[in-house]
Amino acid sequence: MGWNYMEVSFDNIADHIIPISEHSLNSRFTNIPEEHLSQIKSLDKSASKFLSDYIIGRELHRDIPFKDGFFKITDSINVQNVKKEEVGKWLFDLDFPINDEIFLSWSPTEAMIVPWKLLIQYFDDFYHLVSDDLTVFDQTLNWSLLFFHEGEIYYGTK
Repeated sequence: MGWNYMEVSFDNIADHIIPISEHSLNSRFTNIPEEHLSQIKSLDKSASKFLSDYIIGRELHRDIPFKDGFFKITDSINVQNVKKEEVGKWLFDLDFPINDEIFLSWSPTEAMIVPWKLLIQYFDDFYHLVSDDLTVFDQTLNWSLLFFHEGEIYYGTK
């Protein structure tokens, strides 16, 4: 490790924000208005790996959708059988503070920080059925969402 090497943590993750135009998933967000797009914080590869390692280290998905016993309460919605508005309402009804920033992790190289309200409004831009497994969480890991590639969104909370 060089003297200027900085390990990513939740304390400094904001130092790892890159322009959305440099994010590998940027083509998904062309329909989001600039006023909302500017609130999306794309993370570089080192921050993306940090979030992925955080999830893996806690074995969150050891069992699908979540490690047995990790959460006391779980729920789910099948997005293939309902309208977009119903999914948005289901997410909204989870009753998180609307402006809280949450972490989105697709893979060890793809992650973002977004306000909860934008995930609700544009979940179908963030999540592509069939191709994505998207984990959504906050630093406490007291709750999580798994947008599963088979069309199910799972929610777990302690």
